[in-house]
Formats: sequence, structure tokens, C-alpha cells
Amino acid sequence: MPVMTIKAISNYLKTSWDLIKDIQKKYLQQHYRNPPLKKVTRIAIDEIYCGKKSGFMTVVVDLDSRAVIYTQKGKSGASLTAFWQRQKRTKTKIEAIATDMGKAYVSSVKKHYPDAVLVIDHFHVIKRYQERLTHLRRTLQSEATEDKKEVLKGARWLLLKNTEKLDADKGESDKLKAALVLNEPLSTAYYLKEKLQYIWKQNNKATATQ
Repeated sequence: MPVMTIKAISNYLKTSWDLIKDIQKKYLQQHYRNPPLKKVTRIAIDEIYCGKKSGFMTVVVDLDSRAVIYTQKGKSGASLTAFWQRQKRTKTKIEAIATDMGKAYVSSVKKHYPDAVLVIDHFHVIKRYQERLTHLRRTLQSEATEDKKEVLKGARWLLLKNTEKLDADKGESDKLKAALVLNEPLSTAYYLKEKLQYIWKQNNKATATQ
């Protein structure tokens, strides 16, 4: 199927960009405004930032089909109200819901689907831990002697990398080891981060718990 930009189409048809854009918007609204929810049983909820002018938008994704099934301006619990109403009319039971650790989404999920399995997704958990790890490094760096400060400063991004992604040719492994040997609290926090990620690599809840 040939693909053309809106500008290319408007130039070809000798009409305005706005007219082509309006036609495109109407087509998308007719076909995708209200995607079917009858088979949706597992969803993920998150917010995206659409720029200073538009602000945040709440997005709901069907985890089985990977399709975006709902969007709404804002990132509060109220942003999900219309989705819950539509979903409940289908009488399909939602079994699992993945979201971040924000109180707004978590509270909304517990209110509307208290029996669904609530999952705090891997990305947000690791991101939160990395933020704490960065804070710890800065605190230790501010308290360190001058020679130790340089080593800790050089380890800033290495601490956030997964072990398997460290570049041996650039000596990243050696630089990281030097920083970890230098400070025991930082070393402990780093290896706890590595172990934390293994939870999501387990095949079932029992082994993850262990």
C-alpha cells in the first residue's frame, strides 16, 4: 500500500493541508474511536506527556492484542471514569491490571475492579529503584574525599546500566568495580538492583517469591 504524508496528498490534490487532515481525523474517529472491549481481560494503564500545550494523557492498552483501547486527557483517577463505564457495559471480567505506583491509578483500579490482580509493572519499579540509587550516589559523593569523588562521579551512568550491557572495550566494568570497591553502601545498593530485576525473569510467582 503506498504511503504519503498529509502535505504530499494536499499538494497532489491541490487542496489545503487542513482539509486532508480533517478527512483523516474523521476516518480515524469512525473506525477507531470506540475499539471493542468484549474480549479485553488484561490491561495496562499509564500516562504519556504530549508536550507543554497538551499536557499529560492517560492511555489504556490491551495487553493481549497490544492495541491502545482508550485515551483521555489528564492523569488522574477521573481520567479513567469513561473507560470503566464502557468496560462494565460489556460484562467482561478484567482479570489483571498493570499500572505505575501513582496513587491516582491504583485507587481507581481498586475502586472499580477490586477483584482484579493489580500488577505494578517492571519498568516503574526499576525506575523508582534507580532514582533512589542515584540519590544515594550523590549523597555519598558529597561526603567523599576529593579522590573518591572523581571515581563516584564517573560511575554515575554505569550504576544504572544492566551488567550485560556494560562495554568492556570502554573499560566500563573496571570503572564500575572501582566505584563499588570504594564504597560498601553503594556496592550493596547496586547488587540489590541486579537481584531485583531477576524477580521478573522467573516463570511463576513461587520462584519469584523465593
